[in-house]
Amino acid sequence: MGPTPDTVIIGAGQAGLTTSYWLTQFGVEHQILERRDSLGGAFQDRWDGFYMNTPNLSLDLPGMPYDGDDRDAFIPRDAAVNLFRRYAELITAPVHTGVDATKLSPTSNGGFQIETSLGSLQARNVVLAMGAYQVPKIPALAAKLPSGVTQLHTHDYRNPEQLPEGAVLVVGTGQSGGQIAEELHAAGRDVHLAVSVVPEAPRRYRGQDLIYWMLETGKHGPDYGINALTTGALPSPSLRFAPNPLLSGIDGGHSIHLRELGRRGMHLHGHVEAIDDGGITFSDDLPERLATVESVFGQRSRKAIDAYIAAAGIDAPSQPPLAADDWLPTEPAQLNLADADITSVLWATGYKLDFSFVDMPVVDEWGYPKHVGGVMEAAGLFVVGLPWLTRHYSAIVGGVGLDARFIAERISGL
Repeated sequence: MGPTPDTVIIGAGQAGLTTSYWLTQFGVEHQILERRDSLGGAFQDRWDGFYMNTPNLSLDLPGMPYDGDDRDAFIPRDAAVNLFRRYAELITAPVHTGVDATKLSPTSNGGFQIETSLGSLQARNVVLAMGAYQVPKIPALAAKLPSGVTQLHTHDYRNPEQLPEGAVLVVGTGQSGGQIAEELHAAGRDVHLAVSVVPEAPRRYRGQDLIYWMLETGKHGPDYGINALTTGALPSPSLRFAPNPLLSGIDGGHSIHLRELGRRGMHLHGHVEAIDDGGITFSDDLPERLATVESVFGQRSRKAIDAYIAAAGIDAPSQPPLAADDWLPTEPAQLNLADADITSVLWATGYKLDFSFVDMPVVDEWGYPKHVGGVMEAAGLFVVGLPWLTRHYSAIVGGVGLDARFIAERISGL
């Protein structure tokens, strides 16, 4: 892996590569360790029909801004993978693929010892850039499913043909769950949805894609006293794990409305509470869940965006109000898997962080790294690319480069 570097970045996804770009600009010698055998980050782990949920206008990488003519379009999985491979080549990122960092510990001289699958090395600084999609999260009650039922986390799902014939229960209605449910339904599958409380949101808002306003408000809102999309304004640190709104980049991008999925023939249920002897019990609060899903965007993000537009004097059209929708499904609170012909369960239950390889007390009670602006308590240790690191956009392509620059400046002594 070459001589002892000044700085080592662990992870070569968007966070690691943008940090590498800025370190190179500031003249800091470094290396990047990537556990995967090829570049492309976590996009390589997505299903075949995956499209990015952020539009092309947000594919704004330091040193490689988006320069196409379709700013509101969305690119598929393989194009996203190739985008980051091109970026790594353009910035001549010093990446070593197929190298898994297994232990990180402090040394007596103030640096760090990094044990890897290919040996060990030392560095004065280490940047943790592994992203938020580290370990698939599967509920313990998954073990109670009958052995004849195929179950997968969405991390391992690729396409409808991968699943046996029969109905599918998708547990969770975040971005992955919602999009995969639509894909399965379009393929002719009978789809059951266990509804979570991920907020719905409009794909287009006041003349722009919603992500445009989220980025603009996060970046420039503080200049006008609009801080709602910054980390310091979160009511609780636990909200750093709040999911992104239920949107899709498929078919040109669209909103996903759960009641509409129900009207199209999908079966909506509450939260999975118990699995016993081939039967599933759901919570009986589905009306309240749907009401929550439909109201959260208006309570926080929409207010912040509207306030920013007004404060900055931006000429943006008003947003027509959504028509009232009180449709409710009539699904039972208990379901027998065999009677419903459910042969597959997809756990769309997200991911959890895992910094257990760091042999230092560096995370808080939620397992999130303790830091200020990405600068961690241990001198020389940094983190980039996590949701709400500094702002709402900190983990997406159009925003991660700003945090990466701040960290690179700290490392270079600027």
